[in-house]
Amino acid sequence: MKSNFRILVIDDEKIVCDRLSMELERAGFEVEAFSESGQALQRISAQLFDLVITDIKMRGPNGIEIMNFIRENYRSTHVIVITGFATAETAREVLEGGAVEFIPKPFKISQLREVVQRLAAEKAGEWQAHEHQSNEK
Repeated sequence: MKSNFRILVIDDEKIVCDRLSMELERAGFEVEAFSESGQALQRISAQLFDLVITDIKMRGPNGIEIMNFIRENYRSTHVIVITGFATAETAREVLEGGAVEFIPKPFKISQLREVVQRLAAEKAGEWQAHEHQSNEK
């Protein structure tokens, strides 16, 4: 079943973009992926996403800068940060900066899918509650 939960994946490793896109699309989500963070930032400005999954270390805007841009401009968009350079300090910075999850590489796709499915279910619950309130008026 196709979900209307929109996800943007950003990772400078194209293979990571391809793998995450394939797995998340298979799980029923709408997914776009970019291996160039500058292009991804332009797309974020043009299209509202429910979730952005971003690597940290990339040429151009890094994942922290992307997360901060989203927090400042698109507060309803969730951010998951993935990285091969995980430290306790980085995890703290990311989570305090507003990311809903910090996942060190390598990770099991099932771990990421569980987080995404939880966020999508929460969003669906918000939509249903909003529609229920609208119907009561």
